[in-house]
Amino acid sequence: MNAEEATHGETNLPWRTSSYSTGSGGECVEVALTDVGVHVRDTKCVARCGPVLRVGPVAWSALLGAV
Repeated sequence: MNAEEATHGETNLPWRTSSYSTGSGGECVEVALTDVGVHVRDTKCVARCGPVLRVGPVAWSALLGAV
């Protein structure tokens, strides 16, 4: 999977937390679907404006198909 862009502080996106999140600080990701791709971030880094990875729809589908 090739990353198209890595940015910081993407706070205005419609973020959705993984259904596997326990809320107890475990390892979890959030995704935001937009017209330009899928944005992915670590839920532990949100307050620190951690990096956000943006991948295209084809790469995202390939990732989901592989897991």
